[in-house]
Amino acid sequence: MMMDHMELPPMPNGDVPLHMLNGDAPQQVILVQVNPGETFTIRAEDGTLQCIQGPAEVPMMSPNGSIPPIHVPPGYISQVTDNTGVRRVVVTPHSECYPPSYSPALSPPSHPLAPPYIAHPQFIPASHTAYYPPASPSDVATQFYQHRLFYPEGEFKFVRSMGRTFLMSHTALPKERSKPFLSGFGIISYHLNPISVLRPVESRTRAIVSQFNLYQAAKQFQVCRVGSDARLFAFYCTQVSKVQSRSALVSWARAAQGDGTPISCGYELMLTDKGSDGKYRVVYSGELLECHLTDLRPATDYHVRVSAFCNAVRGPFSEPATFTTHCGPPDIPQAPRLSHRSKSFLSLQWKPPVDNGSRITNYILEWDEGKKNSIFRECYFGSQRHYKVVRLCPGMGYTFRVAALNDIGTSGFSPEVVFQTTGSHPQLPPAPRLVKVGSAWVTLEWTRPSGCSQEEPITYTLEGQEEVIGTLLLHLALMSLCHHLQLRACSADWSTGPSAVLVCKTSPEKPGPPTDLRVDDVTSHSFSVMWQPPEDDGGSGPLTYILEITEGNSREGPWNDVYRGPGMQHVCDGLRPAACYSLRLCSVNTGGQSQGSVSLCVQTLNLPPAACPPPRVVGHVRHKEVNLEWDPPAHDGASLGVEFSVEMFKVEETLEQEEVYRGRSTECTVGSLLPGAIYKFRVRAANDAGYGPYSEATEVTTAAGPPGQCRAPHVTMSSHTCAVACASSGADISEYRLDWGGDQDSLELVYSGTNMFCQISNLEAASSYCCRLQAVNQAGAGPHSELVTCRTPAAIPDAVQGFYLQDHIDAHHYSLSTSLSLVWEEPCCNGAEITSYTIAMGDRLISTGNVTCYVVSDLQPDSEYNFQVRAENAMGAGAFSQRLVARTRPLPPSPPRLECVAVGPQSLKLRWGDGSRTQCSEDTVYTLQMEDRNQRYIVIYRGPSHTFRVQRLCESSRYSFRIQAVSEAGEGPFSEIHTFSTAKSLPPTLKAPRVAQVEGNGCEVTWEAVPPMKGDRIAYLLHVLGGRDSEYKQVGEDTTFQLSGLQWNTDYRFRVCVCRRSADASQELCGSFSPASHFTPCRSDLALAVETSSASAPAAKAFGIASTDGQFATMMVVGLAFLSFLMAFILQFFLVE
Repeated sequence: MMMDHMELPPMPNGDVPLHMLNGDAPQQVILVQVNPGETFTIRAEDGTLQCIQGPAEVPMMSPNGSIPPIHVPPGYISQVTDNTGVRRVVVTPHSECYPPSYSPALSPPSHPLAPPYIAHPQFIPASHTAYYPPASPSDVATQFYQHRLFYPEGEFKFVRSMGRTFLMSHTALPKERSKPFLSGFGIISYHLNPISVLRPVESRTRAIVSQFNLYQAAKQFQVCRVGSDARLFAFYCTQVSKVQSRSALVSWARAAQGDGTPISCGYELMLTDKGSDGKYRVVYSGELLECHLTDLRPATDYHVRVSAFCNAVRGPFSEPATFTTHCGPPDIPQAPRLSHRSKSFLSLQWKPPVDNGSRITNYILEWDEGKKNSIFRECYFGSQRHYKVVRLCPGMGYTFRVAALNDIGTSGFSPEVVFQTTGSHPQLPPAPRLVKVGSAWVTLEWTRPSGCSQEEPITYTLEGQEEVIGTLLLHLALMSLCHHLQLRACSADWSTGPSAVLVCKTSPEKPGPPTDLRVDDVTSHSFSVMWQPPEDDGGSGPLTYILEITEGNSREGPWNDVYRGPGMQHVCDGLRPAACYSLRLCSVNTGGQSQGSVSLCVQTLNLPPAACPPPRVVGHVRHKEVNLEWDPPAHDGASLGVEFSVEMFKVEETLEQEEVYRGRSTECTVGSLLPGAIYKFRVRAANDAGYGPYSEATEVTTAAGPPGQCRAPHVTMSSHTCAVACASSGADISEYRLDWGGDQDSLELVYSGTNMFCQISNLEAASSYCCRLQAVNQAGAGPHSELVTCRTPAAIPDAVQGFYLQDHIDAHHYSLSTSLSLVWEEPCCNGAEITSYTIAMGDRLISTGNVTCYVVSDLQPDSEYNFQVRAENAMGAGAFSQRLVARTRPLPPSPPRLECVAVGPQSLKLRWGDGSRTQCSEDTVYTLQMEDRNQRYIVIYRGPSHTFRVQRLCESSRYSFRIQAVSEAGEGPFSEIHTFSTAKSLPPTLKAPRVAQVEGNGCEVTWEAVPPMKGDRIAYLLHVLGGRDSEYKQVGEDTTFQLSGLQWNTDYRFRVCVCRRSADASQELCGSFSPASHFTPCRSDLALAVETSSASAPAAKAFGIASTDGQFATMMVVGLAFLSFLMAFILQFFLVE
């Protein structure tokens, strides 16, 4: 809270000073600043209230010049400062003291643009004009504007309620009321001497004021007004107790007046889970001092705050109280969904629900076993979110539900869902029934096929239409009155054949208008009309067409029928030239007459124009062109839109006529004429009706010109680098010009003179050239002759370039120790194709074909050779290339001897060589290959080792191998093919047999069956141990055996092994014995079945005997270990004591 206390200076413009408004005593001004969003209210003597909206500054006068008494709450101090002659009273917190329910985090933050208004309550020096601090859009709350009003003296109290700030004034208060009201937040009271009247400052008076900020004080001290007097109340922070996963108890203290007396009011509790600054929602409104919150989310942070209200006045909010709910059981999961199904199983999946703060550990899946009795049994318990239910009945529905489990508890079960296994195919569906018939549609219905359940969704398909379910409204094309319909039924697992055929008929209707109305062969007196049948013929068969015509393009004129019949073409004749006619067409059947088609406008042609006057020559006649001009024909009504055609022909060649111009202009220029020639020209006019007659011909003779085109020159090749061009003689020729080049675009002048021949040299062999000749006289240069093409003869090839040795050759046919691969680039052939190459190896010449690589074989290992190569064609042999020096490699190593040292049913251990490195160097690498099913050899090992074990083989199978040695000299040859066979595998070990007592003192022993192995028969050997006797029984291929004559109350042990007998009975392999099963014959009226030791452990313990030898040995080991620990403990105890 801040106030400015200052002396008022004299006013400008000759106005009466402010201190003279109430006597001669010096007057003081107290400035009260109202923040944005607040309202400052004062009451005058007549009881009226005057409100000032913030932001504003309100100056108040003190006539006696004394500073009014300031009462501050505990923890706050008032200071009087003097800055630039202005005394200020500042109310600030002492050190870091805050009111009981005020949090330092809620103090207003400092602002970089206006720190005096927010960081600390300081003042701005006084000025005759308002001070506006710089602001941005976010600084609107820090801008202040002034309203200068004077208010009477008295006791003023600042009250904040409902977002407004009130100032209450009382002229006579008891002495005890001058004490500050403190309740929760604390109140400041200001006392001024009373005055009798309220005198506002005139609008033209300007006072020196200062601005100050009540923002911090308004935040630190919040009070509410109750009734007509200034009774205030507040309350302390809320308390949260009895916090559970979905509930909590919130309580708070009762609100009190300023003197501490409790008052009766209502309370409003607000809750949020978005943080202390989030959006709150009202969860309770009443007069109780506590509220039990329910429907909370587990493991969630919540904030609550409370405010009091009385009538229309609402108090401040308490400090937010924070609490976190406990973790809880998971939410109810969604119903399981079906992923796969068949006749005997259903695969289910489900999504995890919200775990409510504790991780889900397991899921419980229950089902009704298909009994439909609402009794569920557990079929799965585990952490997976999917399960496959097997051994189900086909075509039967099962109900499932799922629940989630965590460390807190178990959620409720999901909604029940029914899934059905697939069943057998039902019978064919009955034929659809006709419900209703229209002209373009029929309504059908059908029933479900017999043999399918009511829960199974079925899709029906009507042939030629969309898939629908239930009753189908079928739109049919009106091409025929009779329709044949069939029905098919299908589901996700089956589909039936078509049902019986339903024949239905639709009623005919009016046809549609004919389409594609068009006109052809338009003349001046007639035209031909054609059309196409309508898209919809009404379903009544043949149609009759009516063609109507009217003159003009008006659609309302009288229409006349010109054709009625089944045809789709008609010729309208007897029409006027250049006239416009409108046509329309309609179709008729037994259902009625269709609407008329869109009208079509047609205009007949004009009459051809009359003959034109003969053309005339304009200007001088040149040797190559002439300008002509003519007049249009006489206007007779048919000359509108006329174009002209000019024809030309020579006098000597009257049959060869040529059109030289066509257009609407009456003049033209004819070019490309011959000098000194006689031509005739005539013209005719044309319009849309056709051409008129020709005019009379006009004869024109062209002037003389330059020489004509020369004959093509004759070119003779004297060698592959020289050519001679000769020209024929001509009269009156003053000069010849010869152009020569590789093509027409590169022609250059190589000769100009009167000679009739020219020699061209420095040509390239086997290259194409062209030339042309031009004659010149006094009139100018004539046109060039025809282009002549020639080609120079071929020559011997150039020398070979790029001759080098290739490192890699075909190892299957050549060896690098006795062969060398030579490669070279093809030289220029000079016009003749290269036929062969010659390789010189010392004095030896090797001839090859037209190839650029050659392998020289039969050489000595580790030897050096010199090579040269040249190209040859039909012209001869070219020059040799540069010399190439190459050297052969040493011989590669020989393959080692391969043998098999160990044979197993699924592996073979191979060894090669003698294990020493005397014959081969240490860098020798061996490549072992094995033949696969496609009779191809694949590499199974590559390395320096001399042994290798081949794994993952089949028993009693033959495998082929070969080996190769590789060294720096290259890859050696492969060894011979070695074939090795794997051994047969032993039969598997069976589980302990099952023994059941039969009538008397006999028993029946059964065990699991083993299928035949690789075509070998399987036999079983039963070992019986009773007392001290041991006996082996050769059972054969059966899996059961009965024994009789056993001794009563004697312990018998039974075990079985499997024997594998080959087809030729030459070998028999026996596996290990199964675990032993115990059996003791007992005298009893009921036969007791003795299960195996692994399945009947409780029964075995009841008789006090071990079920198997393994369990007996385990018990012995455990007993010895326990005895050893006991002895060690006793010895340690006595030794330590």
